[in-house]
Parts: sequence; C-alpha cells; structure tokens
Amino acid sequence: MDVLKEYILQNWALILVLMAFAIMLIITVFLNKSTIKRMYVLIGVVFVLSLVVFFEFHLGEVDKLPDLRNVLTAIRYSATPIIIALIMYALVKRTHWYILVPAIVLAIINIISIFTGIVFSIDSDGTLKRGVLGYLPYIGVGGYSIFLIYILFKQSNKTASEILPIAFLAFALLTGLIFPLTIGKEYSKIFCTTIAIALFVYYVFMILQLTKKDALTGLLNRQAYYASIKNNYKEITAIISIDMNGLKVINDTYGHLAGDEAITTVANCFLEVSKSKQSIYRIGGDEFIIVCKKTNEEELNELTKKIRERVALTKYSISIGYCYNDSQTKDLEEMVKISDQMMYQDKADYYARKGIKK
Repeated sequence: MDVLKEYILQNWALILVLMAFAIMLIITVFLNKSTIKRMYVLIGVVFVLSLVVFFEFHLGEVDKLPDLRNVLTAIRYSATPIIIALIMYALVKRTHWYILVPAIVLAIINIISIFTGIVFSIDSDGTLKRGVLGYLPYIGVGGYSIFLIYILFKQSNKTASEILPIAFLAFALLTGLIFPLTIGKEYSKIFCTTIAIALFVYYVFMILQLTKKDALTGLLNRQAYYASIKNNYKEITAIISIDMNGLKVINDTYGHLAGDEAITTVANCFLEVSKSKQSIYRIGGDEFIIVCKKTNEEELNELTKKIRERVALTKYSISIGYCYNDSQTKDLEEMVKISDQMMYQDKADYYARKGIKK
C-alpha cells in the first residue's frame, strides 16, 4: 500500500495529464477513429512505462530482485523508441505499422542485453552501467525524433501557427535526449510526465489547427484564406491559382473516392515544394490558391515550375495561373482576377492540346 501511495505521489501530474488526454479524445469530433485508437494505445503505453520506471527505481533503492530489475530496465530502454514510433504512427498521415520495426529490433537487443550486458548491466552493488552498445537506445530515439519532426514539418503548411507547435514538440523530444546525459538517470523518473505533457499540448494545438484546415487534404481552408488576406494583405506579393484538369471525369468514371485520392495527391505535391512564406489553401472542390508573402518574381517562377514538375510525376494534371504584384499597385481582388484568367487560359490550352471539347 505504501508503494502504491508513493507511485501516485510521484506520478500524480502524469495521471492527471493522461486523464485529460483521454477525455479530450472522447469528446473530439475532428479526428478519425483509427487516429483516436492509436492515441489511446499511446496513452496506455506511457502509463505502463511510468509503472515500469517506478518499480525499476524502487527495486534499485531497496536492493531487491536484481533479475526483475534487469527485465524492467530492458523494458524502459525499449519503450522510449517505441513511444516515439507510436507518436509518429498516431500523428503522421499515411504512416504504416512497420515504422515500429526498428524499435522492435532495438527491443530485441535490449532483451539480449539482460543476459550479455551489451547495452546495460547491473553490477553487484546495484549500479547500472552502460555496455558497448550503451548509447544505442539514445541513437534510436534520436533517429525516430528527427524523422518525426521532419515529416511533421514536411506535411505542414509552413505557417507560424503550425511550425511553433512542431518546434515545441521538437524541444520536448530534445530534452529527452540531452537530459539523461546531463542530469543522469533521475530524468527517467520525469520522462513519462514530460512526454505526456508535450503530446497533450501538441494535441491541443493540432485540434485548434483543424478548425483552419481542409479535412481531406490537410491544406488550409477557405475560412483561413479569407482571414489571411484580410490580416496580411500588405505582405502578399503574388497569388497563384491552381485547378485540377479532368476531376469530373475521374469522379464519374471511377467514383468519388478516386477523386478524393486525386485531390489529395496533387495537394501533397504543393506541400512538398512550397516554402514557409507560401501558404496553400483549398478553396473549392479542386480549386487551390497559394498566397505568397514577401516572395520575389524569381522565387514565384521557381515555385510554379516545381509544382508542374512534381505533379507531372503523378497521373494527374493541373492548370496554373499567377499574378506578381511587383509594383505594389494592384489590390488583392485584381491579383486574384489576373491569376484566375491565366489559369483558365492554361486550362483551355490543355484541353485544346488533348483535343477535348469543353
């Protein structure tokens, strides 16, 4: 009973955060069921890890059951990269289960270390020591963390409201690498609380972002577009209008799921080549606008070129138009009109080349 009381006292903040996280998932209507299930699994793993860490340190303090402590240490070393992999599995779109494979390999090595000491060992006086592969768990966590932050950034709209939460999550993960090496093993006692708070805060940021995002593509939505041009019109130097070619044919021939896949594919192309000062919006079924802030004409031409090249690698086609406000004499309405006119001409040329009558 005293041990349970001690666990609750040490982990009360963690328990409250995980409870709040679970409640948020229950009342969330923005996320799909598979993502919510993955979040629940993540909450469960973090909670179990907190129990493992507590009892591992407790056994070390009372100097009892060294064999069990060895097993718990192997679980602790294995759980951290698994948690980061689960975060990626829950947060990153189109992530498959095999993202867990490197973490599973690391777990096997940690289990082997129970008998060989290649990663860690516990000497006769109860001191935990690193083996020849003692830094492997940190390398695994670091690799997963870098990949996670890279993918989140790559799939973001490069706006400050999305970059800042990603930076916050990166900072929290970075502490998980640096603090164990500077503070020592005592950091393990607060790791679960750290990661739970970081995830919960990032989740709140993510939910807030969903109100400004298009549910299908992850691009910014029409409401976000109107807010942006209203609040940042002085910084806008170019507008790019984009429209898909032949979406109606895809919908009529293969169904709306195929149409959704087409829209999502080209939207990802835009995200892959855009920069932080170029915000992408889905303003209609297959209609997109890119608002370029403080972008010069060379950067504008480079962006449209990259978009065409990237989409050309897919089986889909788009029409593009743009307006560069080099002299700052055009208002936004005029810029959009010029951009749309160029895009419609590009679309007419496309159908003429294909011999399609519209």
